[in-house]
Amino acid sequence: MPSTPMYRKIFIDDENAAHRELSIYRKGHVNAIRLNDEGYFVYQSLPISAHNYAALFHYNSIDALNALPFISETKNGLDSWDEAYLPNTLLEKLIGILGDELDAHRETKPEEIMLGWQDSPEKISYWRVISPTEFCSFLESLMAFVKEAQTTGYDLEFIL
Repeated sequence: MPSTPMYRKIFIDDENAAHRELSIYRKGHVNAIRLNDEGYFVYQSLPISAHNYAALFHYNSIDALNALPFISETKNGLDSWDEAYLPNTLLEKLIGILGDELDAHRETKPEEIMLGWQDSPEKISYWRVISPTEFCSFLESLMAFVKEAQTTGYDLEFIL
């Protein structure tokens, strides 16, 4: 991207319907499923807000999670615009990685991150403020979700 001053800087506001319609605005969810079920059934689901979605990629947590052998159609593992599966037998390792990520970001300071930009019809850059407190709260919720899935014998589906 050319120098930022040429671009109008817009901070994403989750309450703004126009911002939620932007392609740069991404959310996801984690589902508790059973890979061996005859049909597809979601037993429980945990949403991933647009804030936490951005934080997962900004903090390279997705890369850390990809140390696990996620199953995906694209063969890219856990990746944006994709769905990936993780069998129950790997959930203990997932919990360990999430714990490491939680420890790594407890003392992090809020940051402004650029999500993307456009050159036309006008030059705009899109930004988001990442709150490590909010992200750590999400990681704690995700760990609890994974622990419950592990206990109840569910596999996980990540839809990003």
